Amino acid sequence: MQSMNTSPRPGFLAALTRGFKGHCPACGEGKLYWRYLKVEPACGACGHDLAQYPADDGPAYFTILIVGHLIVAPLLLFPFIWQAPVVLVLVSTLLPLTVATLVLLPLIKGAFIGALYALRIKAQDGALHTADPADRSPQP
Repeated sequence: MQSMNTSPRPGFLAALTRGFKGHCPACGEGKLYWRYLKVEPACGACGHDLAQYPADDGPAYFTILIVGHLIVAPLLLFPFIWQAPVVLVLVSTLLPLTVATLVLLPLIKGAFIGALYALRIKAQDGALHTADPADRSPQP
């Protein structure tokens, strides 16, 4: 399904921001998700095909990277992590890590989809990278 939106294509940062906010990267009006991490098949406002963007493991990778740097790395600087009982450390660190991960994941997935939209990367583009190079050689 092609987008019915006739307005000019937004720039990279606009698409990234729209996705981060949970909106369609094309128009910024429609919802990106119909459930927690389930992407709408098409934008309800402009009809843009949202299911065409391959946001597979990328958002999870970036979420773990960000949570690790924002929460885990600073915690290692405090001596209580090394001196407190293991049960106390697990409870006091796993709960914030879980909450931060679950809160950030849809935001980062939306931004990731916005970036894919801005860079014009679609799921069918994956076939370009998996096809046999012999199949792409010019025919006489």
